[in-house]
Amino acid sequence: MGYCAHKVSYAEVERQITTAIARFDPEQAEKLRRQAADGRTLDIHTEAMSLEGTIEINGTLDAQDALDLDTAISRLAADRKAAGSTESLDVRRAQAAGDLARGQDTLPFGDQDRGGGFETGLRPSSTTEKSIKITRLIDLHIHQAGVFGDPNVTVGRCGRRPVLVETIREWCGAPDTVINLKPVRDLAEHIHVAAYEHPDRLIEQDDLVDHHCVFPWCTRPAERCDHDHVISYNKGGPTCSCNSAPLCRGHHRLKTHGRWSYDVLDRGTYLWHSPHGHAYKRDHTGTEPVQRRRP
Repeated sequence: MGYCAHKVSYAEVERQITTAIARFDPEQAEKLRRQAADGRTLDIHTEAMSLEGTIEINGTLDAQDALDLDTAISRLAADRKAAGSTESLDVRRAQAAGDLARGQDTLPFGDQDRGGGFETGLRPSSTTEKSIKITRLIDLHIHQAGVFGDPNVTVGRCGRRPVLVETIREWCGAPDTVINLKPVRDLAEHIHVAAYEHPDRLIEQDDLVDHHCVFPWCTRPAERCDHDHVISYNKGGPTCSCNSAPLCRGHHRLKTHGRWSYDVLDRGTYLWHSPHGHAYKRDHTGTEPVQRRRP
């Protein structure tokens, strides 16, 4: 995979270096992995309570634990808002951490006898209440050889981020882990359907090829985007791999109503045209303005 240095972000450079170290120096990569596992910590600075009664927390968690914690806090923060809280999202997330500490897995919406309302005196959930299991999906990619123990395959992916295969094995071996195997998508396959709606296999292929909204400089994840017909379906554009790309809702509307247009140069490479005559090339390395030749 070739990269142009002036177009590659710092994060992409870091990912490529990390991946190269893991592939070509697996012993060092395993040593660093073990050091990272031993370095997990969660510090609650109870001795440094502020005058306002707040305490700072910081730590480093295993990715699975961190994602599950984030999901639980996000859900409880949303419950507080639904129950009538007017606090900011940051405050509700901080309050949600306290809810979890007290064993509060659901938020009461008020006592019917008292006319409802938002309860601030949270109670630990009863042992007779139905338990709610919080789950968070992690989308992992690993070469088939790595699944069957090939020592030469040392790196997989979590989204675009490289992850050591040994770490993936530990995650999959956890007692509560549920593994959903999905068929391998051939990114070079040409998918075509005689319908307007994008099928799931085409949507997944788009997400794996582009990772983000393909509008210039946009970084919204592809899985949270619409899937656009580059040439509009009502103008004869087919629903297929060569005419499909992820666009976030705002840029989808800009393309539909704002006189922006784009062409597919190659799978994952697009040339955008602005209503003011500017052109931008967008691919997996980023966005580059295109200098147009004068007649």
